[in-house]
Amino acid sequence: MKLICIGRNYTEHIEELNNEKSTDPVVFLKPDTAILLKKQPFFIPDFSDDVHYEVEVLVKINRVGKHIDRKFAHKYYQEIGLGIDFTARDLQAKLKAKGLPWEKAKSFDGAAVIGDWIPVEEVENVDDINFSLKKNDFIVQNGNTSLMLWKIDELIEYVSKYFTLKIGDIIFTGTPAGVGKVNANDKLKGFIENKELFSITVK
Repeated sequence: MKLICIGRNYTEHIEELNNEKSTDPVVFLKPDTAILLKKQPFFIPDFSDDVHYEVEVLVKINRVGKHIDRKFAHKYYQEIGLGIDFTARDLQAKLKAKGLPWEKAKSFDGAAVIGDWIPVEEVENVDDINFSLKKNDFIVQNGNTSLMLWKIDELIEYVSKYFTLKIGDIIFTGTPAGVGKVNANDKLKGFIENKELFSITVK
């Protein structure tokens, strides 16, 4: 399986990090070793002093596909989830300044939280999903998939031009504004609508 991540998919998040708005989705990959094991805490890596949370709606691919037309993209997933793309922001800034790839800042062990899944039938409209992240019981990120620059089915069409999508692959669809630093003993909880889909502790 592979984790296909989309960057810069919400305008306010682009602005908060002073990034340029892209004409195409920004795509990067995480290996399966980046997945934080269930019921395990997230350990801040020793190579970063500024790890940020980024809550994202996830899509789990359920069939093999390549060059998928947008109008058929909905046939390639049956579950929607929520997760975190942890980012070593200080390391990412150094890599970006040198024009180097981001993987060390985005794809380290434990950098991908994958919460519980919801059958897509339970979601009234995948392009209008409310989701949020609480840090120590305070809401720090609030998002809605209607605000995505590229919607879920558009992303599937775009990504499948470059990568064959396989059963079990997961797409991280991008984070809204409100990203921030995590500290030891923080508790992070993610919600779609009012349903809690993950809860983790930072160490």
